[in-house]
Order: sequence, then C-alpha cells, then structure tokens
Amino acid sequence: SDLRQMLATKSVENIQFLPFLTTDANNVGWLGYGCLKGDGTLITVNAIGAALQTLYILVYLYYSPAKRPVLLQILLLLAVVVTGCGYFALLVDTGTRLGRLGLFCSVFTITMYLSPLADLAKVVRSKSTRCLSFPLTVTTFVASSSWTLYGLQLHDPYITVPNVPGIVTSLVRFWLFRWYRPGQDKSY
Repeated sequence: SDLRQMLATKSVENIQFLPFLTTDANNVGWLGYGCLKGDGTLITVNAIGAALQTLYILVYLYYSPAKRPVLLQILLLLAVVVTGCGYFALLVDTGTRLGRLGLFCSVFTITMYLSPLADLAKVVRSKSTRCLSFPLTVTTFVASSSWTLYGLQLHDPYITVPNVPGIVTSLVRFWLFRWYRPGQDKSY
C-alpha cells in the first residue's frame, strides 16, 4: 500500500524510508543464508523480497524531494552489504560461515523490526498514527509470526529469535492504532 500511495500521490509524504532500506538489507542477508544452508524457502522468499524492496527504494528515491539523504543512506547500505559479502566470502572459514551469517542476519532482522518505532515519540506527541503504516504493521506481524514458526520447525535459532521482536513491535503498533484511532488524527 505504501508503493501504491507513492505512485498515486507522486509523493513520499508520511512514508518512512528506513523500513524499506533495512528490509532490503535483511532480504539480501537472508538470501545469502538460505543459499549457504540450501533452503529453498529462504532463497525464494528473500529473492522476491529483495527485488520488491529495491523497487520500493527506487520509487521512493524518484518521488523524494530530498534525494541526497536518501542516496547517502542507499550508499551506506550498499557499503555494508559489499563489506559483509567480502567478509563472509574471504575472511570466514566455511565451518563457521553459516553461524556467523545467521548472527549477522539476526541483527539486521531486529533492526528492521525496530525501525518503524523510530517515530514513536511523534505518534505520542501528535496523538496521531498518520506516520505509521497499518498495512505494514499487519504484514510485519504475519511475516514475523510465520518466520518464528518456521524457525521453530527447523530448530534454527537464527530464524526464530530475531523474529520475536517483530511480533512484539507489531503488537505495540496495533496498540497505538487502537489508542490513537484514525478519527483522532491531527495534522502535524
């Protein structure tokens, strides 16, 4: 729905950029983890996710009035991804690569799930949830719950543990949507 809103309004107003960026990094990392592990589910889901997040980033960049900060964040992400790929491919031995990449991906997943809470103070101060995306909250809750269950099924703590904050942060955002109903929205 955020992509649809950007295309319809030709604007990025009230749409956060950080979730797109962290989700893209997350998808790329888990794609690598899935390739190392030979897990078709991880590979398929994260290849599609990375492609979609890259599309969202490009559309956001196109409609963003302040392109320089967005470009700097994208370049920072690319530097982290390239450095990470180099580190795992060249400096980590094959025996510990999967575990270290799992830990790396876990940190990114937690970052991704916490990033929409960056506007928590704005929500409370304005008594408005306009800067939060309800569809993103629902999607985050479903995705983090699904990945937690998948990780439990595989007995993979690298998949299970980092998805629990996604459930918790989604519940916090659901509570905010309930507390500050859309009818209460005030423009800030």
